[in-house]
Order: sequence, then structure tokens, then C-alpha cells
Amino acid sequence: MGLALQEAQGALVTEDVPIGAVVLGADGGVLGVGRNERVAHVDPTAHAEVVAIRMAAAALGNWRLDGCTLVVTLEPCAMCAGAIVLARIPKVVFGAWDEKAGAAGSVFDVLRERRLNHWVEVFPGVREDECAALLRNFFSQHRQ
Repeated sequence: MGLALQEAQGALVTEDVPIGAVVLGADGGVLGVGRNERVAHVDPTAHAEVVAIRMAAAALGNWRLDGCTLVVTLEPCAMCAGAIVLARIPKVVFGAWDEKAGAAGSVFDVLRERRLNHWVEVFPGVREDECAALLRNFFSQHRQ
């Protein structure tokens, strides 16, 4: 989660929402990292999770990320949860809950939807206070 938090901090440079993600391989090595880049690249799909998943798939030379773990500072949204399921990532660790748009148990539960062909083990609340504080500070500064 420390590396994901560092990535989130990097998003502040481009005024993107500070969310960071890391994909770890089965051996625990880093395969991909990402931060929100929607503002930086004028791309609504450039969420931290998607950026990290793309990098990990390229590193492995395979779209299937079996055995990998995604670590992200905020509960994935529906789009990112869909990408996680499609990439066959078996484990997701996240920090803060997203009570407005989360899709890993708060608003929706795409990652554990039994009607889909892949289910994900979810580990929420890791360093939750730090992850939430980063987002709170970002939005409080943008509201002023």
C-alpha cells in the first residue's frame, strides 16, 4: 500500500484525483503501477487501476493476470471492477471505501458478483485512514 500511496501523491502534480494502484505478481514483485491520469491524458478511462493493469499485462505479455494482486488506495469503481474481473485478478486490497461509487462492496459488489465468470477475494480498509485523508485533503482544497 505504501507504493500505491506514493503513486497517488504523484497524481497531485497534474491535479488528478490522488488515487494510486499497484499490481503485484504471484512472487510479490511489482508488475505495474498506476495513478489517476484522467486530467493528464484527457482520458476518462485513465484510472489508477486501469493504468496499473495495462502495465502488468504488458510486463507479463498476457491479458490474464492470474495469481496477481491489485493494491489500490480507493475502492474500485464499476469500470475498474469490470477490468479487474476481465483481467482475472484473484485478489484486491484497497484502502478507503468509496461510498458514492464503490463497486467492491459499498454501492455495488461487482468483484464478488456470482453471475459473472470470475470472483475476486477482497481485502478492504488497509491503511484506510491515510488513503481517506489524502482524498479528503484534495477535495477540501478544490472546494475552496
